[in-house]
Amino acid sequence: MQFSEQGRTALAEVQRFMVDHVYPNEREYHEQLERVGPAGYPPIMDKLKAAARERGLWNLFLPHLEPDHPGTKLSNLDYAPISEELGKVGFASEALNCNAPDTGNMEVLNLYGSAEVKQRWLLPLLEGEIRSAFCMTEPDSASSDATNISLRIERDGDEYVLNGRKWFSSGALGERCQVLVVMGKTDPQASRHTQQSMIVVPKDAPGISFGRIPSVFGYVDRGGHPEVVFEDVRVPAGNLLGQEGSGFAISQARLGPGRIHHCMRSLGAAERALDLMVERALQRETFGTLVAQKGVVQDWIAESRIEIDMARRYVLHTAHLMDTVGNKAAATEISGIKVAVPNIVLKVIDRAIQVHGAAGVTQFTPLAEMYAHQRTLRIADGPDEVHKMTIARREILKHDPAFRMSGSGSTRPWTATDQKDDVQVFSRP
Repeated sequence: MQFSEQGRTALAEVQRFMVDHVYPNEREYHEQLERVGPAGYPPIMDKLKAAARERGLWNLFLPHLEPDHPGTKLSNLDYAPISEELGKVGFASEALNCNAPDTGNMEVLNLYGSAEVKQRWLLPLLEGEIRSAFCMTEPDSASSDATNISLRIERDGDEYVLNGRKWFSSGALGERCQVLVVMGKTDPQASRHTQQSMIVVPKDAPGISFGRIPSVFGYVDRGGHPEVVFEDVRVPAGNLLGQEGSGFAISQARLGPGRIHHCMRSLGAAERALDLMVERALQRETFGTLVAQKGVVQDWIAESRIEIDMARRYVLHTAHLMDTVGNKAAATEISGIKVAVPNIVLKVIDRAIQVHGAAGVTQFTPLAEMYAHQRTLRIADGPDEVHKMTIARREILKHDPAFRMSGSGSTRPWTATDQKDDVQVFSRP
């Protein structure tokens, strides 16, 4: 695996941008956010976006961008260390127009949207003029299984009518959020994975209202994660993404890149947490010695370095596979990093919190908010257990192509054919 010269150049530019513009404006961003409130838009973002565009650091996440849209075509491998840098500060990705959920939504609109949808919604998203939300999770469904969703999308002449509820529609309350990408059922009688469709809905469409606004570990993130209520919401039929019944497949295509982007940014959070841990350990003294001189703290530092580096290699390997054999062929690895990385990063952040003592759980360091976000990632874009289930299924199918996840007993009888080192090995007749 080798980074391209274009990728190395872009990474160096992003690193300079972080030093020159992002880190110096962290305090200003949070002060402005406190003034405008969670639904507001901190003015500093426009200044940061202008500086990023001036340097050509824009839409770096989208490798298959259409030629007439602004952006730099980087591979997933080239983008990985860039996204890691951006993950060190929560708002940095937005400054480069590389922030979720807009990244996934832009990819979907680019791949599946009509010419009219692209002109109306994709272009202003690519320009960073508006923001979007993704409405898939539902309060009354076990959304770890996307086929459970119940919001109805029914055809009525030249329109579709939506009825149902979503929640954890991240960013939907933001003043710049103008469009929703919504997944629902168009044909409940179809086969399990072709009942769903995906459609573009203007946020100001009649019939849309907002219900509960959940906080996440007490945090109210910018734009919120609100419940969105759809009551006889009508949109043009041309707003459908792809074909009727393709919603599940589109969601999987969307979530693959989204998952690796989350993991890339998470590594940046881990690196920053490790830096903060070491700096704190070098500043504080207990029982006559520096905290950095304590054996247990040195063990935490060493373990963190080892785990971050292992996780990074796993992510880079996955990015390389996505570039060379495609997202579908890399599905096991994508699921693997989605489980491994947030869990590793949580451990690193937890150690950093412990070294900081009481300060670590306050708003005076970024650690508590980072921990809350990483813990949420063990659920977002598929919980750990579902990813492990899919990985296990693929491994089992290598040995038994007839294996089914449901039902009892073996699909065919086993027979003993070999025995090595007192361990019985079985194979099919």
